Amino acid sequence: MLIDTHAHLDYPDFENNLEEVIMAAHSAGVERIITIGTCLESSRRAVALAERFDGVYAVVGLHPTYVNEESEGWLEGIRALASHPKVAAIGETGMDYHRLPSEALASSAGISALQAETADDTQAAIMDGAYQAAQAEAFAAQLDLAVEFGLNVVIHQRDAWNDTVDILKAYTGRLRGVFHCFGNTPDQAREILALGHLVSFTGIVTFKNAALVRDVVAAIPMNAFMVETDCPYLAPEPQRGKRCEPAHTRLVAEKIAALRGATLQEIADATTRTAEAFFRL
Repeated sequence: MLIDTHAHLDYPDFENNLEEVIMAAHSAGVERIITIGTCLESSRRAVALAERFDGVYAVVGLHPTYVNEESEGWLEGIRALASHPKVAAIGETGMDYHRLPSEALASSAGISALQAETADDTQAAIMDGAYQAAQAEAFAAQLDLAVEFGLNVVIHQRDAWNDTVDILKAYTGRLRGVFHCFGNTPDQAREILALGHLVSFTGIVTFKNAALVRDVVAAIPMNAFMVETDCPYLAPEPQRGKRCEPAHTRLVAEKIAALRGATLQEIADATTRTAEAFFRL
């Protein structure tokens, strides 16, 4: 039995055949799915799906890249959902500096970067700082919410490692986080494991250019990671390029088993125990 610990079942990619997708997951041995909210409306849809399907659970929160798009009052909306019996965690929340406003401005101007010490560059720096500050505020607010409700946190981190970990350190001992879609170094994995947190692996482990992730997979303690798809994204080989589905959790687990010299059953048993404890299933 496997658990897909990070899916986006509320996305339009699944609206035409969601029941078939869930049946296919069950046929592949994926009996439970955690569907992740990315904004207030997405979180409401996640809860509705958890109510509709027995083996589906919801995570509710605001994705860091949506902080400038969400309406006021989003936090109270998430708070109202957090007490639902099928809400398993808060998230996905965190920090993402992959595409800052300055990069978008440069792209719209048809250049790779704004010229330094110009008015445009100064304005872009102000915008970048405001965006990063808004992400940090939303992240901390959701960490506070998780503590309030006794829930753990699903963390999105991209190109913002130090700031993400620095904010999270203040909550050490009060909650646990899982760094989903982990793609960082073995040293960074050890850093967050030392703080009591977990990582989760996607279909990236099957990609030819993912040697760094495979190094982490091979070395990490068996009780320190979970498996996920992040569907509809990141379909593993040999399905790469197609819509990813929860059934593909099995392909992720099979690759991890091969990398660790373990059996699929051993990976399934260990990751299921870890997920059940983390999400309190």
